[in-house]
Amino acid sequence: MKNNTEGAEFILLGLTNDPKLQILLFIMFTLIYLITLFGNMGMIVLILLDSHLHTPMYFFLSNLSLVDFGYSTAVTPKVMAGLLMGDKVISYNACAAQMFFFAAFATVESYLLASMAYDRYAAVCKPLHYTTTMTTRVCACLTIGSYIYGFLNASIHIRDTFSLSFCKSNLIHHFFCDVPAVMALSCSDRHVSELILIVVVSFNIFFAVFVILISYLLIFITILKMHSTQGYQKALSTCTSHLTTVSIFYGTAIFMYSQPTSSHSMDSDKIASMFYTMVIPMLNPLVYSLRNKEVKTAFKKVFEKAKLSLGFLLKS
Repeated sequence: MKNNTEGAEFILLGLTNDPKLQILLFIMFTLIYLITLFGNMGMIVLILLDSHLHTPMYFFLSNLSLVDFGYSTAVTPKVMAGLLMGDKVISYNACAAQMFFFAAFATVESYLLASMAYDRYAAVCKPLHYTTTMTTRVCACLTIGSYIYGFLNASIHIRDTFSLSFCKSNLIHHFFCDVPAVMALSCSDRHVSELILIVVVSFNIFFAVFVILISYLLIFITILKMHSTQGYQKALSTCTSHLTTVSIFYGTAIFMYSQPTSSHSMDSDKIASMFYTMVIPMLNPLVYSLRNKEVKTAFKKVFEKAKLSLGFLLKS
């Protein structure tokens, strides 16, 4: 197989070859994807409908939901097709597209979480200047910047990966076109490409984590200085959901990448990647809906309005 052949294809080995386990995984992934779809799209619609949620925090959250849906959709449907119909073949272009969108949306999510941490810092540490600090323009710049950098970052990975020659086996030992798994098939000297991958990914993770840690360090210092119990609880409650999301997102990344190379196995990497690509996008809207009073209140309002509208239609 050569990377300049129009009909070139890869074969995704997937998670398992056991038919019974494939059916079980298909059912599980279908439920996860449906919850991800309705959870994230529902969060976006809820934020759009309720004017009380038209704040910087929920603007970032709506984009976070869009990104979660995006990179889950880049991976999960193909995995489900492979489990249900045994369709493990993926074309060269489809593999490149899947890699691009997953890398782009995952990077955007990382920087959106950092932007949300800065927003929480402004809300807790500088409440009197919050409206002048987190203006519509600032929020738009942070969000658009996250998307632009995310897609540029994905372009770098695509260029470095698919500039290599693929003349070995076309079997990808993964359930999706992840950069390291595809690079492993190359017969070219890939040391430079791997070095670029490590440098770029490390910069993205450490820069975002640095912004988040500094923001929360300043937040906790401010909280400790508060004399009012009510103010303390309010400040803490505004950060809890975001801190939970950050812990899940980066906790998985640290678990996945902090292991020594010698202890890595394809099976453990697949399990970690499965959590990263499918479970996290499902958990984020649940975390914000279950732990956030404003979201619960907005959902009740929308539900009541929908119930009244339905009752009116039935009567008429």
